[in-house]
Amino acid sequence: MANRPLHFIWLLDCSTSMAIAGKINQLNFAIREAIPEMRSAADDNPAASLVVRAITFSSGAYWHIRTPTPVKEFEWRDVQASGGTDLGKALKLVSKELTSPPMPQRALRPVLALVSDGLPMDDWRAGLRSVDATPWGKRSVRVAIGIGDDADKGMLKEFLGNPELEPLQANNPKQLVAAIRWASTVAVTTASTPMAEGDRLLHDAQTVVKSPTKVADDDDDVW
Repeated sequence: MANRPLHFIWLLDCSTSMAIAGKINQLNFAIREAIPEMRSAADDNPAASLVVRAITFSSGAYWHIRTPTPVKEFEWRDVQASGGTDLGKALKLVSKELTSPPMPQRALRPVLALVSDGLPMDDWRAGLRSVDATPWGKRSVRVAIGIGDDADKGMLKEFLGNPELEPLQANNPKQLVAAIRWASTVAVTTASTPMAEGDRLLHDAQTVVKSPTKVADDDDDVW
């Protein structure tokens, strides 16, 4: 199989609540920790040319890393927390990238990885409809991570668009690191396989793991 681009896009909640109990610092740490494993997953899937970028959303939504960057060159720049939770704007922003152009005609399924600790404050369903209306949005591999008990689990599940999948749950720093690693590596592998097989792989992986939260110690700080 010819080498094809695989676009991995983080959608990161950077609202004010992410500053509580150091959640935003742990998110930055977790993404940096996941980069070597993303590189390893890319090496294990030579048909994929993995490129990474990131959108942040708070009061508005912005490209934090706009240029699709090869994972071997990817370096994380820390995000900061402030403002509201405009997920709908983030979804509309990413939807503009899920048509061809700017996406190439021949590519692997893009990965959309959503991380949030609260409830959206804008019309996020309108944003989700924008994603679903695009050719690549329909086919995207989606993973979702809820940080803490206040995360809108119903929204995260609806974002996934697959009733057989559940959002991952991170209630402390170790769980967040494990969830970010799991989402990064499994999603890349899933997107590198044919659609039906990839969906089954993602479901089976989640069924076995259930949630990466099991790696955390009971005495970890709880959010």
